[in-house]
Amino acid sequence: MELHKVIIAPDSFKGVLSAKAVADIIADGVAASFPGCVIVKMPIADGGEGSLETILSSTGGNVYETQVKAPDDRIITASFGVTSGSVAVVEMAQSSGLTKQAGLHPLSSSTYGFGQLISAALDKSARRFVLCIGGSATTDGGCGMAAALGTQFFSSGGDVFIPGGGALRDIAHISTEGLDTRVRESEFTVMCDVNNPLFGPNGAAHVYGPQKGAGPADVALLDDGLRHLGAVMLELFGRDYADVPGAGAAGGLGAGCMAFLGAKLVSGSDAILDVCGFSERLCGADLVITGEGRLDEQSFSGKALSGILKAAGKIPVCSICGVCTYAAAQKSSRSLKVFEASESISPEESMKNPEKYLRLAVSRAMDHYGAADK
Repeated sequence: MELHKVIIAPDSFKGVLSAKAVADIIADGVAASFPGCVIVKMPIADGGEGSLETILSSTGGNVYETQVKAPDDRIITASFGVTSGSVAVVEMAQSSGLTKQAGLHPLSSSTYGFGQLISAALDKSARRFVLCIGGSATTDGGCGMAAALGTQFFSSGGDVFIPGGGALRDIAHISTEGLDTRVRESEFTVMCDVNNPLFGPNGAAHVYGPQKGAGPADVALLDDGLRHLGAVMLELFGRDYADVPGAGAAGGLGAGCMAFLGAKLVSGSDAILDVCGFSERLCGADLVITGEGRLDEQSFSGKALSGILKAAGKIPVCSICGVCTYAAAQKSSRSLKVFEASESISPEESMKNPEKYLRLAVSRAMDHYGAADK
């Protein structure tokens, strides 16, 4: 098999190699085995920390910095991007992520800074947005974000306040009269790979609150607040967002984005492939190479691999992963071939020198695709 054009679209090997680093290593192996091959590198992400860099490395564009509020109210510098196609990429982890606060503040942390980033992108004339909401420190249902964009939250006494998660149940009324008019002129797509509802046993507070520092009493308070917020949203917007899959993403920010921005929640991988123009770049490709740290059954249910297989159609797909724990992976698609960096060694050993073992896996893959003509 002679390769004339190859699309390289890996995810990161979490905690080991970035998606860009993986794409570069695979590209080196393809170029060495097929010197005349056209190589298109499209590192992809899942909506968490690093998504901004990953998307812009595929699409081109500019990164901008601005001053925003951290989840704990400190002023920090955060970045957002605008692709060469004029799509704003706003990564929540840049402003309101766990790594952006000093200590854990489960009841008071706010998405206000995320709203400020959206406002800054609006100032750059962006009207199409991809919102990456993974890695949040917050459980405020997106109220901070909405407040930064002009929405007002009133207490029973008529005072305007910006509710953190612990104060959601103090909301008596919400007014969107002051919402930035540019929001209604814009289209927002939220990268979301979780299906949690807003509240309840599988909701934002119970599932994600503990990792943000919430103890049992805090979780109960946060869940009660999200339940109350859902009721107030229903009254204001005439729509029940609480049980929409993904409403509980990022501490309820999924619901907040739908309610206050009119956003649609989509699979993170689908959003990435769309904004990077994956389908268009497939024209004339002989092979698509993807990859991830762990290929398992979930890889075929909404993650990057499933989106790539769907979009690639009859074009062969190769996954070069750290480890494959799903025995039926290659049987799930006739066009898929899997190569493991950890072949013949333990995953732990391969992670000690990830570049070396990834290069070896790429070499085996290239031998496979070059063997057809031998």
